[in-house]
Amino acid sequence: MTSRRTLFASLVSAALLASLAPTARAADNYQIDPVHSVIIFRIGHMNIGVFYGRFNGPAGTFTFDEQDPTKSSFQAQVKAADFDSGNEKRDQHVRGPDFLSAKEFPTVTFKSTSVKSAGSNRYEVAGELTMHGVTKPVKTTLEKIGSDGKRIGFEGTMDVKRSDFGIQGVQGVADEVRLIIAFEGLKK
Repeated sequence: MTSRRTLFASLVSAALLASLAPTARAADNYQIDPVHSVIIFRIGHMNIGVFYGRFNGPAGTFTFDEQDPTKSSFQAQVKAADFDSGNEKRDQHVRGPDFLSAKEFPTVTFKSTSVKSAGSNRYEVAGELTMHGVTKPVKTTLEKIGSDGKRIGFEGTMDVKRSDFGIQGVQGVADEVRLIIAFEGLKK
């Protein structure tokens, strides 16, 4: 009888310990929420000041694994014609052949090639940015802003040179462009 009680107690203890142990989680899949996401750009003008604008409605998907960030991946795109500087005449110029050539190259895309932890709630993301028909390697550090189990948000910055993508622009507009990327994902 004692050995049965001991065996029973051992089984109950093992089951209790198993229930308390952390369970392995698979990576979560998300759809970028274009209503709560934006890509803001910052570019120098005439060596006097800086100018800001945005790309509206970024879209895409991502997989995020907080326990093993190397299993994470990000894919996003935005329509080049969704460029918005708050001035329609300037917007048409930037969408045109001097800059984005939005009719010839309608989308700007990003696809990650690696993700790794960069500290608390920070992730170094390397990938390929395709813009104006040219693909170049880029890096950014994304910061996880928050999560509620259904939705998760990130923010990061990326510096690119428009000349690297064959965008000549006009005199007085800086070559380097800072992109500020803020997006929320909805769990699929």
